[in-house]
Amino acid sequence: MSTNARLVSEGSQTDGNIDHRMPVLSLRGNLKHEKVEVQIENVVATADLRQHLDLDAILKVTPGARYNPQRFPGLVYKLKNPKTTTLLFASGKMVCTGARSAKSAKRAITQIIRELRGQGVVILTNPDGEIQNIVASANLRGTIDLEVVAERLCKTMYEPEQFSGLIYTMNPPKVVLLVFASGKIVCVGAKTENDVKFAVEKLRDMLEFNELISWTGSSTNNQVPDELLRQVSIIQR
Repeated sequence: MSTNARLVSEGSQTDGNIDHRMPVLSLRGNLKHEKVEVQIENVVATADLRQHLDLDAILKVTPGARYNPQRFPGLVYKLKNPKTTTLLFASGKMVCTGARSAKSAKRAITQIIRELRGQGVVILTNPDGEIQNIVASANLRGTIDLEVVAERLCKTMYEPEQFSGLIYTMNPPKVVLLVFASGKIVCVGAKTENDVKFAVEKLRDMLEFNELISWTGSSTNNQVPDELLRQVSIIQR
């Protein structure tokens, strides 16, 4: 494992355990770049109706809904527009996944409440959806030396035998970034889309300033492979 969780800043005192020959990643000055294109892969939003829901009754009046309490305590409610899957629980809690924007996630929750009322289900409140997690991907269009980054960047974990990406905990903004040698990035944990964009651009500038990324040209393929997105659960546990 190559792990570095040292917090070092310019002008701070250091002890004998730190290799002073190894510079710590830093960002100075204002690097001028075009904005990195970020693609939202999934938005998770929650809401609380603050009332008991009769899921059996909702199942009877909702075409396409699925509910099997022996296997899972939530009712699965899918929408085609926006394309989302929302879990409804007897406690009144709602969890919406699959949206491609924060606005769509909140709209899905509002639409489900409206549809339930239209089917005769009494809903007493109008809760606003709360964004819990945004998963996004980006392509820096360069190759990254992950071994060197793991040595020089604080709060990283890199175990190439188990996972091909470097895991970097950034704060601020408070997110976790999966960084791959190909320049592909997966960002999780953000609460706003602006935080995602800021985190990716901040990482890009840090890597460039410290000469840890080699530019490979203007590839138009920004898509992060589905297999890498499935492995996001490694750092969300």
